[in-house]
Amino acid sequence: MRVLLVEDDLQLARDIHQTLRSEGFTANHVTYAKSALLTIKTNGCDMLILDLGLPDMDGLTLLKKIRQMKVNMPVLILTAREPIEDKIKGLDQGADDSTSKPFDVNELIARLRVIERRLGTATSSTITIGEVSLDCASHQLSVAEQIMERSRREFMLLKVLLEQAGRIQSREQLESNLYEWGEEVASNAVEVHIHHLRKKLPEAFIKTIRGVGYSVKASPSIGP
Repeated sequence: MRVLLVEDDLQLARDIHQTLRSEGFTANHVTYAKSALLTIKTNGCDMLILDLGLPDMDGLTLLKKIRQMKVNMPVLILTAREPIEDKIKGLDQGADDSTSKPFDVNELIARLRVIERRLGTATSSTITIGEVSLDCASHQLSVAEQIMERSRREFMLLKVLLEQAGRIQSREQLESNLYEWGEEVASNAVEVHIHHLRKKLPEAFIKTIRGVGYSVKASPSIGP
């Protein structure tokens, strides 16, 4: 999941960004509404965390503009405003959820997980295909009930492939889910992660479609 955080409180933004990364989200941050609009138009994202008190535009106005663009990505709004009317306006203008500042970052992550499940990219915290099981909440990977060590990137990569089982993911698509703006990405980075994952997974679990990308050839069965 590629998350765009629109927040002008830099310390809060750093805290949220760090937590998102640790939870396996690819997160980018902008401070201004105009930057958010440009990012959505040019790069896109899967989910938006939107502060209502932005320096160059009211967050509700930005949300209205986004929905006028016919962009249907989920939006979770953050607000330090007390009146319930602001939350109601946000939901009426297309927000999927809201939370008031100050808030517990773990609660924010839990809300994002709920939205993620609504998107259909994860109907449960656990995705299982054959002998491979990935718990998206604990980040635990098991193969034939044996716990396997994995890096953060390997977790993120396998999660995308399992969620999109039966669909081919190009190297560019995988890179966009693994790396954030400004990160230096080696030309063979995805191939290296795939190589390491294959050592831990059943033979031929990840298929290579030459010149196109990679795929897990199955439909996920969802664990409890």
